[in-house]
Amino acid sequence: MTIRPPFRTGLLFAVLASAAVWAQAQSIVMSSTTSTEQSGLFAHLLPAFKKASGIDIKVVALGTGQALDMARRGDADVVFVHDQAAEEKFVADGFGLKRQPVMYNDFVLIGPKADPAGTKGKDVLAALAKVSARNAAFVSRGDKSGTHAAELRYWTLANLASGKGGAYRECGCGMGPALNMAASQGAYVLADRGTWLNFKNRADLVVLVEGDQRLFNQYGVMVVNPAKHPHVKQAEAQKFVDWVTSAAGQANIADYKIGGEQLFFPNAGK
Repeated sequence: MTIRPPFRTGLLFAVLASAAVWAQAQSIVMSSTTSTEQSGLFAHLLPAFKKASGIDIKVVALGTGQALDMARRGDADVVFVHDQAAEEKFVADGFGLKRQPVMYNDFVLIGPKADPAGTKGKDVLAALAKVSARNAAFVSRGDKSGTHAAELRYWTLANLASGKGGAYRECGCGMGPALNMAASQGAYVLADRGTWLNFKNRADLVVLVEGDQRLFNQYGVMVVNPAKHPHVKQAEAQKFVDWVTSAAGQANIADYKIGGEQLFFPNAGK
């Protein structure tokens, strides 16, 4: 007859339960944009963060508006998006602790190589005016993303908020699907450069408008406020914010390239 110490099973259960709790604590949820996900940045960035911290991050990629809404509901621990006005309102409303700039790239106007609307150049507002005047096909994300917000801002600045042309279509989709639609329809589309560089199904699409200062695209990161949602893993989320804005995290962002071209430019603390 084998005699087992009476405490062993209970001790094993306690150890396993403790390990499960620790593993859960070492994982956080980040709501972010389709541009950071579809550009391939997170596949490059997050393994380096896990190596440095031991923390896993589950990314839910949405348009910026939806990513912020997800955080408002308490369904994320940290937010990484690109619509500064919306981010500042998120913090002012008490849902985020502090907005910190992380990196930037730029938006570009993509369209058919033949450029039927004659948009090619540096002035995005003049280009949109030509798209409108010639009723050229234009695919809008229409998803309240940072890219969609920027696009609507440009139409407004061009005094064309209600005059985008008869072939303007909203897809209610992410950046990759919007580019696919533009490729299949020979349409114009505003895109972030990172997703464009990682996009393979280009057909005859090319970059037609770039270099306009209004096309600057800033990204920010925020820890969700635990005062609104006590279950938020503030300590772990803050570790990510601290790392991605540190010299190591910023260098990791700068190191991400496709075909030798850098996709994002770190600018934390600037």
